[in-house]
Amino acid sequence: MKLGKQSIGVGDRFTHQGAAQLRAIMKANEKGLDISPVWNKSNREHIYVGTEPADTRNEADTAVKALNYNGNYFVDADHINLTTVAKYVEVSDFFTLDVASFIGKESSREEVDAFVASCEKYMGEMQIPGLESPLKVTAALLQDVADKFLAATQHASEIYAYLKKEKGEGNFITEVSMDEVESPQTPVEMLFILKMLADKGVPVQTIAPKFTGRFNKGVDYVGDLDQFAIEFEEDVLVLDFAVKEFGLPEELKLSVHSGSDKFSIYPIMADVILRYDKGLHLKTAGTTWLEEVIGLAVAGGEGLELAKKIYENAYNRQEELCGPYADVINIDGSKLPTVEEVNGWSSEKYANTLRHIPEQPDYNANFRQLIHVAYKVAAEMGSDYTRLLVKYADVIGACVEENIYERHLRRLFTI
Repeated sequence: MKLGKQSIGVGDRFTHQGAAQLRAIMKANEKGLDISPVWNKSNREHIYVGTEPADTRNEADTAVKALNYNGNYFVDADHINLTTVAKYVEVSDFFTLDVASFIGKESSREEVDAFVASCEKYMGEMQIPGLESPLKVTAALLQDVADKFLAATQHASEIYAYLKKEKGEGNFITEVSMDEVESPQTPVEMLFILKMLADKGVPVQTIAPKFTGRFNKGVDYVGDLDQFAIEFEEDVLVLDFAVKEFGLPEELKLSVHSGSDKFSIYPIMADVILRYDKGLHLKTAGTTWLEEVIGLAVAGGEGLELAKKIYENAYNRQEELCGPYADVINIDGSKLPTVEEVNGWSSEKYANTLRHIPEQPDYNANFRQLIHVAYKVAAEMGSDYTRLLVKYADVIGACVEENIYERHLRRLFTI
C-alpha cells in the first residue's frame, strides 16, 4: 500500500464534514493534481468527543461513495502508541506512530555500541547531494544520536511489528512522528534516525520532524522563516539520500504537523517540493472544527447563539481546556473579548474575528486559539450541537470546502 506523492490529513472532530472536505480535494485534483485525502483523528479527540475509530472510517467511506470519488484515500490512527493502537487496527490503514515521549529514554550500552559500530562507513565528512556543507560524523556524535533516538525508534518498531502481525505486511501506511518535542532534529540526526528505522525493518513512508519555531494551534507560524526554509530543504535532501542509502520506501516524504494554517510557510514548502519534485503530507487538524463554528455564526439565529455559548463556556474554562495544549497555544488573556462583548456581536463580527484572515481588522488570534481547544465544550452539548450541524449543513459545508481549497491547497500546490 502506497500513500502517493501528495496527501493531506483532514481532521474532523465531529465526523460531519467528510463530504465538504473531499469536495475541496476533488476540486484541486481537477486542476491536474493527485492529492490523497487522509481522515485523521487522535485518541484524545475520540475520548473528548465520545466517538470511536469506526466513526471516522464510516465518515470517509460515506463521503467517498456520495461523491463517486475513485482515488486513493486513507483513515489515520493519529498519534497512537503501543497502549492505544489496538482499537484502531480493524478500521485504519494509516498509522501515525508517536514516539516523541521515548526520545531521550535510555537504551542498553550494547544496543548503543552496536548502532555506532554499524555506522563506521559514515565516519568523517559525509556529503549529502544538495547540502552546502558535508555532515561531520564522529563516534561521539553517533553515540549522542543513539542515546537520544534509539529507544524512540525501538518503540516505533514494536508498534510496527504489532501492526504487521495484525494487518499483514504492506496493508497499511506507516508514519513516524517526533514533532511534539522542544528541539528540532538536525539533518545528521534525521539521517541516522532513518537508518535506525531501516535497520529495525520499519518501512516508514512519512516522517514528521520537529522544526524551529512555534506551531501553535490554529494560527500562523511564529519563527524565523529563513531558518525554516533551510531546515525544510535540508530534511527533503536527507530523506532523498536515506531512501537510496538505506533502502527505505521510495515514496518516503516529510509530514508537516502544522497545528493548522501555517500560511507563511506554505510558499516555502511549495517552492522546495516543486524544485526537487518531492511529495508532502500535511495535517490540518482542527481547521474543520473552527469552520463549523464559523459556519454556525454565519448562519445566524440558533447557530450564532450556539457559537456564542461555546465562547462563553471556553472563556470561563480556560485553564481546563488549555492545559492539555499548553505547549502548542499562546493566548494573551488580556486580548480576549469579554463574554458580554461577544454576546453583542453580529454574525459577521463573530465570523471575521474567528476566520483566519490576518489582514481582516476584526481577526483575533487569541480568540481563535481558545475556540480551537474548546471542541470539548461542543461535545458536551451533544445533540444541541450536532443537530445544528445538520440544520446548517450547507452553510457550514461551504465554509469547510472554501477553507481547505482556498487557504490550504491553493497555497501549498500553487493552483
